[in-house]
Amino acid sequence: MGEMRLALAGDTMLGRGVAQALRRSRPETFVAPDLAALMREADLTILNLECCISERGEPWPAPGKPFFFRAPPQATELLHHLGVDCVTLANNHALDFGYDALLDTFAHLDAAGIRWVGAAPDLDRARAAIVLQVSGLSLAVLGATDHPADFAAGVDRPGVALFDPVDPAWLVDAIRAVEADAVLVTPHWGPNMSTAPEAPVRRAAAEVERAGATLVAGHSAHVFHGVGGRTLFDLGDFLDDYRIDPVLRNDFGLLWLATLGIAGPKRVEAVPLKLEYAHTRIADGADAAWVARRFRLACEQLGTNVAERDGFLTVEMGSRRPR
Repeated sequence: MGEMRLALAGDTMLGRGVAQALRRSRPETFVAPDLAALMREADLTILNLECCISERGEPWPAPGKPFFFRAPPQATELLHHLGVDCVTLANNHALDFGYDALLDTFAHLDAAGIRWVGAAPDLDRARAAIVLQVSGLSLAVLGATDHPADFAAGVDRPGVALFDPVDPAWLVDAIRAVEADAVLVTPHWGPNMSTAPEAPVRRAAAEVERAGATLVAGHSAHVFHGVGGRTLFDLGDFLDDYRIDPVLRNDFGLLWLATLGIAGPKRVEAVPLKLEYAHTRIADGADAAWVARRFRLACEQLGTNVAERDGFLTVEMGSRRPR
């Protein structure tokens, strides 16, 4: 009683090769059954949807932009299969195929009964929190991204909720204005393929925590980071068709299971993942051991202890290593 369990997944890219597979394959084929079951068993499942959902649009005309991700409408069938309740669209791929494709994304998610944050037809709605209800408790969710500037929503222009980690003033104000039992902030921040949060991200996390965020769950690096304070600095990747970096191993990830109480977060349990081409499963053997070692090191660098229990990498919130 008095707590909720969240399943949090990082960058979920359903475009390009995954989009091709979505057109011809059943939703059940993309995520292993035991992993999908863990997501559906949570009270709420939330992820970063790093693509638009549309059949329309042209690639965004940004000089030097290398990647454009667009999923077909079948993407919502996969999200529904995984029990996804809410996605954040505050990232650098929401407008990959322009305004019409972003508006289509809102329509497809609405039709599937999936809530979304971090982007909208106008600035005020892009910055607004949504409130989800579960087991008599309310969870407010806020999404924001630190890039790209040309995707930013305007007063009467669709786009994403852009923020500056150096001065996250509007995000701080939005957190303070929320009325809910718990607040989840999910920022897309920092550079790709980094192994630890940079100083501006760590300072922004501290400000967001002080403003009243119950839990902060970041993404963008494509490589999972550790836990510090009430912040999961980077959730890592969840599903994609990406090329594998042989050193950083972006083909390994984590599903994060966070237990939140009225007084704050209680614990986070991380499940090691292996990402294959358009398919994700729970890691085992040497793969799971690699993920565990890297997660322990990433948390140690942030002063946080990790225990292993029943196959989960567990952080008791507030459990800090002595300095």
